[in-house]
Amino acid sequence: MPVPADSASPFEWLVFEQAGVLTYRQAVAAVGPGVVRHRLASNRWQRVSVGVLVTRPGPLGVEQQAWVAVLAAGRGALLAGLAAAAAGGLRGSWKRTAVDVLVPGERKSPDLLRRLPHELPAVKVHRTSTLPEVDRQRARPDRTSMARSVVDAAAWAPSDDEARAVVAAACQQGRVLPEELLAVVDRLPRARRRRLVLTTATDVAGGAGSLAEIDFVRLCRVRRLPRPDLQRRRTDASGRTRYLDAYWEAFGIHAEVDGGHHTEIRQWEADMARHNDLWIAGDLVLRFPASQIRSNPETVASQLLRALISRGYTPPKERSR
Repeated sequence: MPVPADSASPFEWLVFEQAGVLTYRQAVAAVGPGVVRHRLASNRWQRVSVGVLVTRPGPLGVEQQAWVAVLAAGRGALLAGLAAAAAGGLRGSWKRTAVDVLVPGERKSPDLLRRLPHELPAVKVHRTSTLPEVDRQRARPDRTSMARSVVDAAAWAPSDDEARAVVAAACQQGRVLPEELLAVVDRLPRARRRRLVLTTATDVAGGAGSLAEIDFVRLCRVRRLPRPDLQRRRTDASGRTRYLDAYWEAFGIHAEVDGGHHTEIRQWEADMARHNDLWIAGDLVLRFPASQIRSNPETVASQLLRALISRGYTPPKERSR
């Protein structure tokens, strides 16, 4: 939508700022009920719910859908969760089936949300009694802060895997700092998946550079294996700076977590050369595909444990029952 000219009316600016989506009350206050009825009757405008209008015909874009959700939810509503995170720049392919909106805890679910057209995404209203100013962000439309949006998106995600992926992506894309997520979780002691957010944010802060590496660290923690250093910087024989996925310096063991890009021929050749340098230097190098860490963690953990023991590691004794 083009930016209005300096001489534009307050109504034109309102239409611009709200991506062409208005409440019925806003439209009537600006141009009168007769003009509103005429523009709807002539199909210049469209009514998307009892209380919300769009000032042009045709399908709605993502920004307009967000405005419809917030305006339909009524007083105090904020765009929230994955929709708010995406509006703030989070990238990714997520299983989003609804636009999430956060409203004050004392609010009732507005009836008009139940009357949205079927072609629009569903709107899911969540209530909260904890929404300090630091968790709000002035935007178009107003939304929760990126940190609060990510924590809520993790809580409302359809699975633990997607929740973990959202938290990791937000940190890795530089949209939020791990400590900001930890601060939000601290304010929400009863948040769903609170521990998942805490551990994922902590793992990212500890150097995990991908979701596969986060899964790897989680595997080590669950199997009571020593935590490796992540993304350890190292200079190879040619003087290039390389980063080791996971490294136990005390035992001279390096574990490589292979994603799909490692199957590309140039990447594969570079990996082989790097691993040869490590072997020549005396390190033991283990390689695991990312899929195996999730599908067969027992084998991965067993091989890691055997490698660590071969280099002098003593496993902790099992607690007596």
